[in-house]
Amino acid sequence: MRLRLLALLASSLAAGSLAAAALPSCTPDTLTGATTGSGGAGGAACAPPKDAPCAVTFHLALTGQKSVELRGDFATGAWVAGVPMSIDGGEWRTSVAVNNTTAIHYKFFVDGATWITDPANQATDMDGNSVSTASCPIIGGVDCSADAGADSGPPPITGNYDWRGAVLYFAFIDRFNNGDPSNDGPVSNIEGPANYQGGDYAGLLAKIEEGYFEKLGVNAIWLTVPMDNANVAGAGSDGHPYSAYHGYWPQNLDKVEEHFGDLALLKKLVDAAHVKGIKILFDYAMNHVHDSSPTFKEHPGWFWPLDYNGKKCTCGGGCDWNDTYEQKRCWFTPYLPDWNFTVPEARAASVDNAMKWITDTGIDGFRLDAVKHIETEWISDLRARVTKEIEPGSKQHFYMVGETFESGNRDLVRKYVDPSLLDGQFDFPLRAVVVEKLLRRTGSMFDLDGFLASNDNYYPGVMSTFLGNHDIARIINTALDDPWDAWAAADKGAGNWSNTPQLPGYKAPFERMAVAFTFLLTTKGIPLIYYGDEVGMPGAGDPDNRRFMQWSGYSADQLFLRGQIEKLGQIRKAHPALWRGGRTTASVTQDTYGYVMTDGADVVSIALNRGDTAAAVAGMPAKAHDLLSDKDVDGPSVTLPPRTAMVLVPR
Repeated sequence: MRLRLLALLASSLAAGSLAAAALPSCTPDTLTGATTGSGGAGGAACAPPKDAPCAVTFHLALTGQKSVELRGDFATGAWVAGVPMSIDGGEWRTSVAVNNTTAIHYKFFVDGATWITDPANQATDMDGNSVSTASCPIIGGVDCSADAGADSGPPPITGNYDWRGAVLYFAFIDRFNNGDPSNDGPVSNIEGPANYQGGDYAGLLAKIEEGYFEKLGVNAIWLTVPMDNANVAGAGSDGHPYSAYHGYWPQNLDKVEEHFGDLALLKKLVDAAHVKGIKILFDYAMNHVHDSSPTFKEHPGWFWPLDYNGKKCTCGGGCDWNDTYEQKRCWFTPYLPDWNFTVPEARAASVDNAMKWITDTGIDGFRLDAVKHIETEWISDLRARVTKEIEPGSKQHFYMVGETFESGNRDLVRKYVDPSLLDGQFDFPLRAVVVEKLLRRTGSMFDLDGFLASNDNYYPGVMSTFLGNHDIARIINTALDDPWDAWAAADKGAGNWSNTPQLPGYKAPFERMAVAFTFLLTTKGIPLIYYGDEVGMPGAGDPDNRRFMQWSGYSADQLFLRGQIEKLGQIRKAHPALWRGGRTTASVTQDTYGYVMTDGADVVSIALNRGDTAAAVAGMPAKAHDLLSDKDVDGPSVTLPPRTAMVLVPR
């Protein structure tokens, strides 16, 4: 995430290099535009003029905190919704853009509860706020980069949509809803689970218009890749032939997949979502094309050769998925040529295509597939063009979230979260811990608390949190009394094609999923609902985890789960503390966890019990109302039935 773009602070700006000493003042030459400074010749480095944007870095040398926000008068609303700070070099830091020579009144908001002045700055105003002036050199705990002003350009675009408050739904188009049977058309000689099944844009549009997503509290939808795909069979790693129903075999890069609809319908869908206040993200596959693509046939030099040192460089075959060089040149399969983005013409052509999809449809963001398998220059080129060409016209920030499939390597995931690259990534490491602790019930809730203490401020962006997705077996399997392995494609004797898992016939797995979704929807990050998880659809690995969406015949347990998620979606919408507030641990036991989310006067306490017996959670309000059950409860210790949660506000 770029904090400067996503905090809804019109003047927030990520800092560049920092100057420790003042440079000579300068004034522009009215004839040539060159600058002349008192300390050097024309064109020499010089401090920004009065009122020029200046990158200001705030420091706080404290340890042991879980979260710190900078709040102040440096932007409209910044006393209420501050800028999160992150640990850097043993101290909390963040940067904002303030006009040169402007006085800044500010405080630090610690752990969502405590206000403190800047201990490195003795200047305060009559209200006890720290005060500094945006100028060089360092003043108190603030330093201003003189060379950030002239090149920083206009304030970044943020718009009126705060991506921190998004709730994302992944609508897997072919498997979601069939609104137009006329565009159905399975590929010959492919079994049903791996073939097109009829979902389309007309079906998704119908669900948008009927208010299905609003009821869930969803305000952003991720769609599968819209490009036209090859209508051929391709061998899967399991020996079965597959079609391109998933969208990841792009053939004609400028055309819409005919099984889903046409460009006019896709644009109508985006417009209808915007009317409902819903943002639309496209899945964008930039790593490869299908070998039948005209782009590959006409420009073979834009792609890595399959042969590499006498071997076929397929990922996990002749080449290593995780080797830092080979992972960027290996082909996912022998029929998916891999783009070589070290070739400038190839990179430009691909970025041009991504830009065309934005301008043709008016979408609001991209989910970028397999980012660790491409050169980062592709991402930075796209970011630069979106910032320059899209956002000034849309007046909204264009959100880009990446996929780096890593369950434990947080450094690799974080590598791509940068102002010049991605706004965030899917938080696979957090997913691994949450599923293990809340659904599989391994270890203890102390493990979850310890991980969150290190993860809350680990990434300089707005991450997407999730439980399930299209690459992992359905999460209801991990919530069974006898749970599946959290990453298994198939387990407990079940398979992906035969003897597939069935809907649980008892309530406990649905209750555990409700507890896990309670956590997801009451903490920072953009929570993802993978289609069908709201009703606990079962399934093994691909293709069984991509069954057609169930729209009728729900069990009472499925209705319970969806009802809980609907409540949580509305609660999250009503309480900004849940998506922008600081989190403080209230209490932890083997099976229970209590925490408090605070954003100014908005204070929400959450209690979770993963255990199979009733248990008490301490640290809750003395007098509270549970928003999930709509009942009053008395604290500070509240007793939760097995596998339940409470979301409490003071009464």
